Parts: sequence; C-alpha cells; structure tokens
Amino acid sequence: MPSSSVTLVSKCTICPEQKSDMKPLKLSVSDMPMLSCQYIQKGVLLTLPPYSIDDLLCFLKRSLSLTLTHFPALAGRLSTDSDGHVHIVCNDEGVDFIQAKAKHLSLHALISPGLDVPPCFKEFFALDRTLSYLGHFKPLAAVQITELNDGVFIGCTVNHAVTDGTSFWHFFNTFAEVCRGGKKLPKAPDFSRNTVFNSPAVLKFPPGGPKLTFSGDEPLREKIFHFSREAILKLKHRANNYNHLQNGHVDQSAVELLGKQCNDSWKTVNGDNSMPNGKISSVLEGLLRNNLSNRTMEISSFQSLSAQLWRSVTRARKLTARKMTTFRMAVNCRHRLEPQMDPYYFGNAIQSIPTVAAAGELLSRDLRWCADLLHRNVAAHDDATVRRGVADWESEPRLFPLGNFDGASMTMGSSPRFPMYENDFGWGRPLAVRSGAANKFDGKISAFPGREGKGSVDLEVVLAPETMAGLEKDTEFMQYVSGSTAV
Repeated sequence: MPSSSVTLVSKCTICPEQKSDMKPLKLSVSDMPMLSCQYIQKGVLLTLPPYSIDDLLCFLKRSLSLTLTHFPALAGRLSTDSDGHVHIVCNDEGVDFIQAKAKHLSLHALISPGLDVPPCFKEFFALDRTLSYLGHFKPLAAVQITELNDGVFIGCTVNHAVTDGTSFWHFFNTFAEVCRGGKKLPKAPDFSRNTVFNSPAVLKFPPGGPKLTFSGDEPLREKIFHFSREAILKLKHRANNYNHLQNGHVDQSAVELLGKQCNDSWKTVNGDNSMPNGKISSVLEGLLRNNLSNRTMEISSFQSLSAQLWRSVTRARKLTARKMTTFRMAVNCRHRLEPQMDPYYFGNAIQSIPTVAAAGELLSRDLRWCADLLHRNVAAHDDATVRRGVADWESEPRLFPLGNFDGASMTMGSSPRFPMYENDFGWGRPLAVRSGAANKFDGKISAFPGREGKGSVDLEVVLAPETMAGLEKDTEFMQYVSGSTAV
C-alpha cells in the first residue's frame, strides 16, 4: 500500500473572470437536508501533461476563473436570512485552489487491480470532512492539483447542499472543456428556482449548526470492484429470468412475473393467470419480446448489479434471518416530474428510495426476486411520488440521516451514467476516477462508469473489514468481478 504524506505547496483564491449579477438562490427542499452531509469529493487521475507543471497550473487557474463565470453560485457563500431561509449569495468571493506534491507516488501503485483503495487519495482533496453547513463561512468549492511521480490528480470538492452529482459533473466537465480550449461549451446551468422543490418551509438548526450523522471513526476498508459489460449482461439476464424462454416454452413463475410487470396484460387477454405448459402463445411471446424491452418493465442492468451486491453484503454480514435490511438508492428527479425539469438544473434534485427486506428472505429467494424489489420501487418513483416526498418533508423539515445505524443498511450514491471520463483537460482521458474521505461509512457504495465504457461499471465499496473479507469470498458476487482496466 503506497504511503501517504502529501506536501502542500501553495494555496490561492480563484474568482470568476466576470462579476456576477445573479440574485441570491434559496436552497430547496432537496438542498437543505444535505447541510449535515460533507462536501462532495471526486477527482480524476491523469498522466503528466506534455508541458511543465507551472504551465498546467496557469492553464487551470485561468480555466477555473472562466468556468466560475458560468457557475457563479460556486464562487459565493451560504447565508441564512432573518426568516431562517438559507440562500447562496453569489458574491464572487471565489473558490480555493491548492497545489500539492506527492512525487513518491506512481500511477501503477495507486490503481493496481485487486488492492484496496490507498488511503493517500483522501489527501488529494481540499475541505476534507467539511460539513456543507459550513459553507456559511468557507468556500463552496475547491480544486486541488497533486503532482505525482508520473501523473497528476485533479480533485474537485463542492458543497453538497449546493450541488448533487448531476450538477457536480456538469461543473467539472465544463472546467475540463474550458481548459482544453473547447470552442463549444456544455449547456449553461439552469439556476431557476421555480420548481416543485422550492418551498417556504424552514429547517431549524440546533445551536452551532448541524452535526455529522455518522461517527466517521470506525475502521473501514474501501475497494473498487470492476464489472465488464459482459458480466453486467449476465447479471441482467439472471435478474430478468430470460432463461425461462427456451425452445418456445416458459414456466409458470415467468408468467407470473410477466403478468405483474405488464400490468396484468395477460389477464386482460386471457381472462386469468393460467398458462399451459405447452408452446408459448403469440400473446405471451409478444410480452417477452416487446414489453421486456421497455425500460419501465425490464429490470435494468444497474438494478441487477445492485441486487447482487445487496444479497452478497447481507450474507457477508451474517445477519439473523429476521433482521430487516435496507438498500437505499438516490434517484435523479429532473426527468421524473411533469413537466420535466431542465436536465441542467443547478442544485440538488434528488430523493432517496429505501427498499427493505428481511435478511433471511433476501438470501432464500433468487436474484430476480431481490432485483424486482428494487425495480418496482424505482419504477414507481414518478411525478406524484416526488411531490409526495416534497410534501412529507415540508410537514417535517429535517436533515438527511446519512449512515448505517442498524448495521444492516447500504446506501448507493453517484451513478454509472455520469460523464466522469469525459474530463479530458487537454492531453487525454482520465486513467481512473476516485473520491475522498467524505460521507463514507460501513455500507456506502458509489457507482462509477467503467473506463472502457460500453456499459461497464465500477463500484466503490466501503465496508467494515470483516464484511469486506466475506464479500471477497462470496463466489456468487466475485464470479462477475474482473480486474481493473484503468491502466
């Protein structure tokens, strides 16, 4: 494991190239719960640029200033008014820019497949373990450039009450595009606040502000598990029970699943749920061939992978059969509302979906059963569900309780759909994406796209040491894991 010790060389403040005239932006129902969460920390590992580090620093500072002109909220500070509403004041105070060195660290040592994530990555980010509420006094964003022996790491830290993952990567991608001299920038962020998440509700804070909702001191192991496109497709095949369609025959359980997925289409056509054991009728074949291709009816690749992880971690934890387990997923609500929000809406537009099952049932049933639980919860999270979530929060404003309080929970964050490997700063795509120490506890999972794309996925898994050891021995899980293709 590479030793840490990162040397800080310099620190300065970068302000937007142009002054902002944007009015204060009130934090929304989706923003305010994140004030007790730590800043988002994500970064990219790159080879050395074909010019000096001094030139690189000049390019990055100049590009960051230009980028902040498009994202003035990140150069501001939080402020609470006399009514208790929290706003982003776009006052151009700027963001932190840090230069650091760790010349004893090499790319190969940092991303060797099969090893735990080296703890030195935690030193590649500024504002470490800072609660988002402290954006009242600290910068809302920071960029740290760490020079390595044969590469550089560009770490970006952003206040979680100001951005979710979608807005974070929009900013980071724009920063990279500006740095490499792109003539056409990504679409400008939408700072409108006339959405369902805008609310007059006030969140009351304890004296001194909110506290972290998990200890942050327990021993943990962190590892990246890579899943190729082929492995993901195998999991999806299992979860959707495609193997029930063989030689034109299907068993009764497949019929029941299809009947449920297709809103009783079979019942409508045939009058009941019965299905002979003979050749598939043209109606059912149509359901299999056509309806299962519809994303609202088919268990997705990511839901299949999540279900497998949920099962295997539950097994590794050796929970009692009656112990209730929870798998929590964050979902983007921008496209779920009617009318849809702008996909480039700047801020948090997420809600958390908990799926609950007894450990014994989770392990005694097959993957399809577990994946279908997740699928039905996600598929049902529509406009009405989003609005009910907003109304529920307004009736009882509260902070988001991040953590694993019962020893049986998992929380999935980030997304393999985020354009992480599009962060080309001018001399090539990233070799790897890594995160800092922020918001990590036993059972915290982050999903990244695999570097090769094509539907591959990397899962950043944080677990108690004994649970991680059990997961590594779980053959049902590990049969899908392959070596990293980062280098």
